[in-house]
Amino acid sequence: MKAIVTPLIAMALLAAPGSLLAQSAHNDPYVAGPANQSRLAQQVRHELLMLPYYSIFDDLAFRINGSMVTLLGSVTRPTLKSDAENVVKRIEGVTQVDNQIEVLPLSPQDNRIRLAVYRAIYGDPQIGDRYGHRALPSIHIIVKNGNVTLEGVVANQGDKNLINIRANGVPGVFKVTNNLVVEG
Repeated sequence: MKAIVTPLIAMALLAAPGSLLAQSAHNDPYVAGPANQSRLAQQVRHELLMLPYYSIFDDLAFRINGSMVTLLGSVTRPTLKSDAENVVKRIEGVTQVDNQIEVLPLSPQDNRIRLAVYRAIYGDPQIGDRYGHRALPSIHIIVKNGNVTLEGVVANQGDKNLINIRANGVPGVFKVTNNLVVEG
């Protein structure tokens, strides 16, 4: 069976529930497998999005291979890693969970960078008005040891470039990896 790789952010933005795009990497949209895997993917996605401490500073993704779910991504809280595993284990049809979620190191400097990048991106009216007014905004900011990774989905290449410029302009950022996917 084909493995399904899911970015939670991309699915949150797609207009039609159950719409699926092409697969290329762990954080890119995924290809639909058999109908039972598509249903399972929707259930896993829903459970992960409902986690109470899941924020824009975390990135959760998953891969499904048969009845095994592999959890991927990075989180700021160790409890979010274990909570994600626990909710996925309880889904009907899941027999095994491989939790590969990375817990980001505690760092006051990284916390400062997270907030500064958040303000730089979502404080810009061109970006904040379009992407910031959702329960879970579509652009996720992952900071590890001063390095910023941007995950999620944007409407066009111009937005992707503007967000990259804003993140690169934050003092203290060593490097920005822009993994944002342009919709469509």
